[in-house]
Amino acid sequence: MRKICVITGSRSEYGLLKNLIHSINKSKKLHLQLIVTGSHLSSDFGLTVKQIINDKFKINKRIKILENKDNTANLSKAMAAGLSKFSNTYKLLKPNLILILGDRYEILSAAISALFHKIPIAHLHGGERSEGAYDESIRHAITKFSHLHFVSTISHKNRVIQLGENKKNVHFTGSIGVENIKKIKFYSKKYLEDKFKIKFKKNNLFIIFHPATLEDNTQKKDMIEILKAASYFSNFGKFFVYPSADLGGKSIIKLINKYVKNNEFSYKFKSLDQKDYFSLVKNCNVVVGNSSSGIIEIPSLRVGVVNIGDRQRGRVKSEAIIDCKPSSKDIIQSIIKCMNKKNQEKIYKIKNPYDHKGTSKKIIEIIENKNSLENLIKKKFFDIK
Repeated sequence: MRKICVITGSRSEYGLLKNLIHSINKSKKLHLQLIVTGSHLSSDFGLTVKQIINDKFKINKRIKILENKDNTANLSKAMAAGLSKFSNTYKLLKPNLILILGDRYEILSAAISALFHKIPIAHLHGGERSEGAYDESIRHAITKFSHLHFVSTISHKNRVIQLGENKKNVHFTGSIGVENIKKIKFYSKKYLEDKFKIKFKKNNLFIIFHPATLEDNTQKKDMIEILKAASYFSNFGKFFVYPSADLGGKSIIKLINKYVKNNEFSYKFKSLDQKDYFSLVKNCNVVVGNSSSGIIEIPSLRVGVVNIGDRQRGRVKSEAIIDCKPSSKDIIQSIIKCMNKKNQEKIYKIKNPYDHKGTSKKIIEIIENKNSLENLIKKKFFDIK
């Protein structure tokens, strides 16, 4: 059996990978190995390793690399620690293939270390753009460390090939996140209210905002503008989710905590599993912020999205998503526009560009049946003629 080592470092990425991990675990041709790292092991971000344990997956190794201090020096230290610890873990587990998703710095450490151990990599969601965050550069770097590519749209497939990857190893599969949504049996409003001790209003906003890491400490100023806009909708319920473990995230968390403490019908969540997250979203009128889930998955729920600032600039998106600047005036106008009848009709009609049939099945079949994974290690640069 082929040993497939899946590496997860954040709550959002695990939510995407969960059903695929389950499929690997069920396969008669594949043996699952699981490495857990990054914010999963941090209490500041909800210690989300508990979700993985509750899902009854065997964790082969926990690699702790995050430090509490929110600065560039500690981010670099975390990556250095990751290189060393992943190397030791690969020696122990001896995987035949490493499967990773996206663009996080801890995943870059895992990819670099895998190269030195001559372990081929399968990468999901390559070729995408997010020009306001260092995720953009990390994602494209991981593409060059990888050997099998499972991309979410045709344009992303073309971009991975443009980066010099052999088109025979670049597979358009669609987004596993969109596929996952179709399988969710959503919780009722009453269940959510009882579980989280919350109360939905007639209209509700779901707010999730991450630092734009290529900007110069704008996250606090931008979050203040979002909170001003939220206050304008005084009769709305507001549901805040903490940002990812990026530089500047802690200043956003402090502002959320203060706002929720002083405003009725406002609630905060350190972390949510996928079913809780999308069930809450489904009961809101508008998602406000700059999360990739607002671009990729949420349009499939027929919920409006206001995408703020440049973090997700360049991503393929449906026409129903409204982009706006990080100013309270623009955010207020965009929320109003998002809720009007004309835009609501558009939300229900537009096809999600990330939706494609049989995503997980296709990925599993390719991994199971690919001839000689070892032969993938030596790559030729694929020149576009």
